[in-house]
Amino acid sequence: QVQLVESGGGLVQAGGSLKLSCAASGRTFNTYAMAMGWFRQAPGKKREFVGTISMSGSSTAYADSVKDRFTISRDNDKNTVYLQMNSLKPEDTAVYYCAAKKFGIATLLNEYNYWGQGTQVTVSS
Repeated sequence: QVQLVESGGGLVQAGGSLKLSCAASGRTFNTYAMAMGWFRQAPGKKREFVGTISMSGSSTAYADSVKDRFTISRDNDKNTVYLQMNSLKPEDTAVYYCAAKKFGIATLLNEYNYWGQGTQVTVSS
């Protein structure tokens, strides 16, 4: 099993920054090489891919809408993944979810087996 807990969400003005964290735990997480992903869901919209990072951190991928503004990183000693969000826009407002899957990175929502509860990010104009 894998447990994921997101934190760091909040209210920020457009152009500002936030850093989300996702703390992972569980026997499965500590046994397998787990890739991690961030997704988001705005009101009335489908959950969408934001970014992903491999177990080693050497491979990442981002949605075009956040590329060059958001950065994913991880600290495997702390079992924590981060999402640094800069130059935030009102359209970034959403609930942000952390997700985990075994082995390689992926951009599709249905490839992830484990999900956190989400953290709200609100960007005011």
